[in-house]
Amino acid sequence: MIKITINEQPSGRISSFEMKGHADFAEHGKDLVCAGASAVSFGAINAVIALTGITPDIEQGSEGGYLKVVFPETEQDENIQLIVKAMIVSLQTIERDYGQHIKLIFNR
Repeated sequence: MIKITINEQPSGRISSFEMKGHADFAEHGKDLVCAGASAVSFGAINAVIALTGITPDIEQGSEGGYLKVVFPETEQDENIQLIVKAMIVSLQTIERDYGQHIKLIFNR
């Protein structure tokens, strides 16, 4: 199962997220849950960098199955938050349909 922990400050600001695990929906290379979660998360990170000029702190596992992203507070924070919250909506959509393989956890 992919577990995504989203760290949210009392203000509602998303400070970071961490993805761990494998969906195990299908064999490696054909796992649409993994592909969807990866595309959504990496697409959001790429959008943050391309649209705001801010590069978050990114940590990845060398074998896959791990991603941690920390978002710095900057003058672009409003834009970063919009992109990150859109990512969360997309991940929740995947979770709704494939909840046995992906789980979002909010630390508030």
